[in-house]
Amino acid sequence: MITRIEDKIQAVKEQTNTYVQEIKKLVEELAVPNKVNLISYFTSSFNISYDSEQESLCLGSYHIRNIGHTPVTNPYLCIKLPKDSPFYFSGRYVHENFTPTLKTQGQSNWERFNDKSSKEEYWLRPIGKSTIEPNETISFTNFQIKWSHNLSYSGTIMGFTYCDQLTDGVLVLNPINLNGISPTQEENNGGS
Repeated sequence: MITRIEDKIQAVKEQTNTYVQEIKKLVEELAVPNKVNLISYFTSSFNISYDSEQESLCLGSYHIRNIGHTPVTNPYLCIKLPKDSPFYFSGRYVHENFTPTLKTQGQSNWERFNDKSSKEEYWLRPIGKSTIEPNETISFTNFQIKWSHNLSYSGTIMGFTYCDQLTDGVLVLNPINLNGISPTQEENNGGS
C-alpha cells in the first residue's frame, strides 16, 4: 500500500514538473513588446502682474519620462510659442556652435540646435545624455516665459518630444495656455 501511494506521489510530481515546464515554455514564447513609450509634460508656476508697467512671468520645466521597457535614444524636444505672440522665452542652454569646453563648463546641460534667431521654436537636446533608460526622467528646468500686460494676450505654449524611435514626436501632456485682457481694453469694454 505504501508503495502505491509513493508511486502516485511520484506520478503527481512528474506531472507537475511537466506542467511547470510547459508553462515556462509558454511564458518565454510570450513576446513582451519592446514598445517605446514615453510621456512629456510641463510643470510651471506663474507670477501674473496686472500693472501695465510690469511683466508677467511663467517659470517652467519640461520633463521627459520613459515609461516603456526599452531605452530611448537621442532624445530632443521642441518648445513652440504661438506665432506673433507677445511672449518672450529664455532658458539655460548653449548653442550648438559653442566650443565643447563652454558646453561642459557652464551650468546648462542642454543645447539649442535650431536657428538662434527664431523666437517661436526652441529645439533642444541634452548634452552628454543620449539615452533615457526605462523609468528614468530627464528635465529641461527653469525656463522663463515673460510678457507684458499692456496688451491683450492669448496663446498656447506647445511641447513636442522626439527620439530615434519616435521621429514623428509626442505632444506634451499639458500645454501651457496663457490668456488675458489688457487693463485699457477692460475699461473700454464696460469697466466703470
